Amino acid sequence: MLNRRTLRIKVMQALYAYHQAVGSDFLLALDQIADAFAPDLNSPEPQDRKQLQGQRKMAEVIFKEWHKTAEQPEPTEDADVNDAVKEAIKYYQKAVAKDATYYGGQMVHAAESIHDQYIHLLNIPEALLQVIEEEKVRDSRRFTAAKEPLLDATRLLENPVIEKLINNLQLQDLTIRRSLKWHGEDELDALRNAWRNEMKQDPELLSYLAAPAGNYQQDQEILKHIYKTYVFKGESLPAYIEEDDLNWEENRAIVKNLVVKTVKMLDEAADENLVLMSLSANWQEDKEFAESLYKQTLADDEKYEKLIAESVQNWDVERVALTDKILLKMALCEMHLFRAIPVKVTINEYIEISKMYSTPKSKQFVNGILDKLAQDLTASGAIRKSGRGLLDNQ
Repeated sequence: MLNRRTLRIKVMQALYAYHQAVGSDFLLALDQIADAFAPDLNSPEPQDRKQLQGQRKMAEVIFKEWHKTAEQPEPTEDADVNDAVKEAIKYYQKAVAKDATYYGGQMVHAAESIHDQYIHLLNIPEALLQVIEEEKVRDSRRFTAAKEPLLDATRLLENPVIEKLINNLQLQDLTIRRSLKWHGEDELDALRNAWRNEMKQDPELLSYLAAPAGNYQQDQEILKHIYKTYVFKGESLPAYIEEDDLNWEENRAIVKNLVVKTVKMLDEAADENLVLMSLSANWQEDKEFAESLYKQTLADDEKYEKLIAESVQNWDVERVALTDKILLKMALCEMHLFRAIPVKVTINEYIEISKMYSTPKSKQFVNGILDKLAQDLTASGAIRKSGRGLLDNQ
């Protein structure tokens, strides 16, 4: 199931994408200034190119100073320069606000798409049976003349565990509402390749097909084996899924856990009303955690930038890796915002994330800065904790 560390990673990725977009917004605002003072090639009157160039440079300097200090620029005697700066600031602010909203939405979508991928993969067995039926018809035509023995996949076609999965009412409903059926030509080709080139040569699967039907535990284990060996490992299916889902590598473990637990739940007593796995124990609460962490980290960006700068000795804060800076700001926000999460838990979480997503030295850097800031902020009363429970490993 989805845990808080995964949510923190989604927030970090959203903030990273946002900061990259803000950098582009800044350059586009400068482009607007450049366009405002570009020579008009269709003008009937001659233009003073040096004057236009000077106006452009003046407007760029004023805009950059505003960007650095956030202080309203003093108007100049040149109305055109004032107008160009005003329009650039307006464009930049609007673009930044739009990006903040957009990447916050993308963050939630990225988390919710994990459950969609889970539902999508639960539809593989039904599609696999269709592929086997296709192959059965094709092979019977091809090998009739040669009288060669055909692979008898009857036991898999009649597997009662797969039948229960296909008939699950919740799976049918979610599949239809979210269009998650395994039916696209590319994905079916990936499934065909997996069946022809991988599964049909699998000794464990061949042994299962050759054994007498009637052993439910074997029926359950072979479905688990197909998922583990050919969906979450293997070649054809993982290659297709990874190409189709950019977040597959980091989401794979969560989706695998959901799918394998679902197969285990399909015991002999299960019926079509079996409730499928949820994204988390309380998605609404987890969603609020992620959204609050994202929005408040952005809202207090300047405050945390200053705290980090004061704590980084003999090191220009501008030279701190962007990922490290984002992790530090998120951790500081979490310490302030979520009183029931102990400081030590927060620090450990961001150290672990830094190991996965930042530079080799980030672990020590993040640990040192957060440990110092946590002590200072706790001593000053800026960080106050309450409650007994840990909210992180639910």
